[in-house]
Amino acid sequence: MHKILSLLFFVVLLTGCKKEDQNLSLEQVKYNSNKTSYPTNKMDSAQAINKITKQKVREVLELSILYNSGNKDTDIDDALYKQILGYFHKPDSTTVRNLLTELDSLQVSNVNINSFEVKERYFRNDTLNFAKFNVEYFDKNKRSIGNYEREAQYILIPAEIQFKKEFKFFFLNFYQKPLNDSIVSGVTR
Repeated sequence: MHKILSLLFFVVLLTGCKKEDQNLSLEQVKYNSNKTSYPTNKMDSAQAINKITKQKVREVLELSILYNSGNKDTDIDDALYKQILGYFHKPDSTTVRNLLTELDSLQVSNVNINSFEVKERYFRNDTLNFAKFNVEYFDKNKRSIGNYEREAQYILIPAEIQFKKEFKFFFLNFYQKPLNDSIVSGVTR
């Protein structure tokens, strides 16, 4: 493991130290603009929320797989676990237990999000935000373990940063069963 980390560090060091020598003339610098680095079409807020939510779901899944692949007793594992908890509004071990247990029991080593949809549900006067997605798990040999429909609830909290209206994104739960389902599946009376 130490050899792999040192090799990875060395590769990153070599690629990061490449010096790009660009001979730009004064005219090129004078008329250069950053227009090409920004997208030409703007997203509306629903598209932006959808894209951000999908990115956050992917990040939590990938970090959880990486955490489960370790021994869970090193400093790196501890840092990964804290990073996973940072995605949650109330970070404690119960918020990620279902996710980590499922990934560990299926021995997942890779994940692919096939379909993704952001939904709003209304409960009394509150709007509840959910991300519903189909996730495909793969084992270490890149064979499909299966497709699963999953759901994560999230919240956007307003945060003013330098006089701009911005939001902070947090998950409220991830892979948790609905609270109103009090009867276990398959149990009849």
